Amino acid sequence: MVHYSGPLLTRDLANALSAARDAGTTEWTGSLDLGRTTGTAVLGADRWRWKDHEYPYPARLKDRTIHYWDGEDFIGASRFSGSLIKLVPTPWGVPTFEIDGIKMLPTSKESPVDDARRKVALVEPRGKSVLDTCGGLGYFAACCLESGVGSIRSFEKNEDVLWLRTLNPWSPEPGNPSYGGRLTLTHADVSQAIGGIGDASVDALLHDPPRFGIAGELYSRAFYEQLARVLRRGGRLFHYTGSPNKLTSGRDVPREVARRLDISGFKAELALDGVLATRR
Repeated sequence: MVHYSGPLLTRDLANALSAARDAGTTEWTGSLDLGRTTGTAVLGADRWRWKDHEYPYPARLKDRTIHYWDGEDFIGASRFSGSLIKLVPTPWGVPTFEIDGIKMLPTSKESPVDDARRKVALVEPRGKSVLDTCGGLGYFAACCLESGVGSIRSFEKNEDVLWLRTLNPWSPEPGNPSYGGRLTLTHADVSQAIGGIGDASVDALLHDPPRFGIAGELYSRAFYEQLARVLRRGGRLFHYTGSPNKLTSGRDVPREVARRLDISGFKAELALDGVLATRR
């Protein structure tokens, strides 16, 4: 898929452009790529120009929505294919995404990239071969690349999430020349694809699956045994779990996961909002 390079608007940004025009200003400086870069838009009475392209001032945009230019209008970055997949703005600029209204990344206290950076640091990716089981928007991969990973192989099952990545300027593009071919992104279900990965061929693992109710197979002992098979002895795994159902049912998912990993060939301990495990 080709990565989108046009402007990305939220309702607040669209209002700021219109307000600057109404105040008689001929230029507006800010970010139109979710905080990735800063640039200047030239403001006319009916249209505004950015990166040598002209756009109309949009009508009222939706709240909590990122809008992209489809060639005719600014439309929301969302798709419905059995589930509603949506790119969602955050106070940090870096977006998260939702599936049927459920936020997939923690964003209440920090940017999702900063959150990913702390988790990636636990597996010490520099110079290593890393398996990223559920790529999502690619923030684990971006942080691994930033940390000097030897190579990182990501899987993503959901085609609509892969589409969101093409709109998100914070999602790393596998073909980016600056990565030197270190990032591979495969559209596949890792629970099936992992069977084709060689024994002890991976130095570190990052596992950020959807919630148990959506993808229970990615929390199973059978899958954890596959993770143990592909990871070299002494290699580290970070498994994001969060704490779903803890308040409503008292269920302690992180400890359940840690026990299952212990049985499957790992030595596991709770870390951050998940489990850090070492292959025995």
